[in-house]
Amino acid sequence: MFTELKSIYPEGIATPNPLIIAGPCSAETREQVLTTARELSANGIRLFRAGIWKPRTKPGGFEGVGPEGLEWLKEVKQETGMQVAVEVANHAHVEAAVAAGIDMLWIGARTSANPFAMQEIADTLSQLNVDCPVLVKNPVNPDLDLWIGALERLYNAGIRRLGAIHRGFSTYGKHLYRNMPQWHIPIELRRREPNLPIICDPSHIGGKRELISSISQQALDMGFDGLIIESHCDPDCAWSDKAQQVTPDVLNFILNTLVIRDQKTSTESLALLRQQIDRIDNEILEQLNKRMSVSREIGQFKKEHRMPVLQANRYDSIMKSRVKLAVEMGMSAEFMTAVLTAIHEESVRQQLEILNRR
Repeated sequence: MFTELKSIYPEGIATPNPLIIAGPCSAETREQVLTTARELSANGIRLFRAGIWKPRTKPGGFEGVGPEGLEWLKEVKQETGMQVAVEVANHAHVEAAVAAGIDMLWIGARTSANPFAMQEIADTLSQLNVDCPVLVKNPVNPDLDLWIGALERLYNAGIRRLGAIHRGFSTYGKHLYRNMPQWHIPIELRRREPNLPIICDPSHIGGKRELISSISQQALDMGFDGLIIESHCDPDCAWSDKAQQVTPDVLNFILNTLVIRDQKTSTESLALLRQQIDRIDNEILEQLNKRMSVSREIGQFKKEHRMPVLQANRYDSIMKSRVKLAVEMGMSAEFMTAVLTAIHEESVRQQLEILNRR
């Protein structure tokens, strides 16, 4: 789909590896914005982010300083030479940000889940003939097609400096992460759209500053193109999301400890290993085919003896014993549960086909 993309790196910034976008969750005061920007700039950060309009779950919370904050970002550009990025959620935000000379826009998770809002933003960008990079966060729910649809609306409006931000997916209850990463979804996005840059947002995935480093490393290990990390000059006093923000100095330490994988390393040995994977995958498919053949025979037997397809006790026994064995082999219980569930569902489907034949 996205075959004619241009670089997402703002003009004046050399192509980094990876791209780092940093700054406070919210622009709170002129002093806070400029202090944070100066410290980040001194550590080599070239792209500054700050929330000007903040979507809050409930009314009454801090919803951003609004257009006044755009003036502070202009000062950041003038004083430090940094490029600046803000979140937009409607046509008024886009118009104000473009008029203020903002270098990069991003669209939040709540907005990307709303096709009407996305189309409004796309139409506004098209009317204004905007050529700055536009990044789209994944929707709050794990719906890859909805994420791609949001990106498509911008692409169809002529936006070619387009990228995605993986910020995790909303969940309920107590979990290690604020938003579950569900890495398989951005991986599938990369498979479908290999030309599309993907940035990781470890601040929103983790929700806690102590998780930023490990999440960032995971993202880079999977070939993400950059990181967008929340950094505040005094995070414990931040007006929003203080638990997931780090000081510029801590951010500098994190970035200096990350391992950047060499993309130019010879892949001859890797190719041999991948050939082994291909052979093993073919063997797995052959074994699955044999298993489904036996399942169809079982389905025929059940049909002839008027037996129900689902044998709950048998299924429960298989799940427990196979998962236990998989864990002993070093695989996770969640992985094997998902595999066995998928195999069982396909077996049931094929048996139902046999039972329903006349």
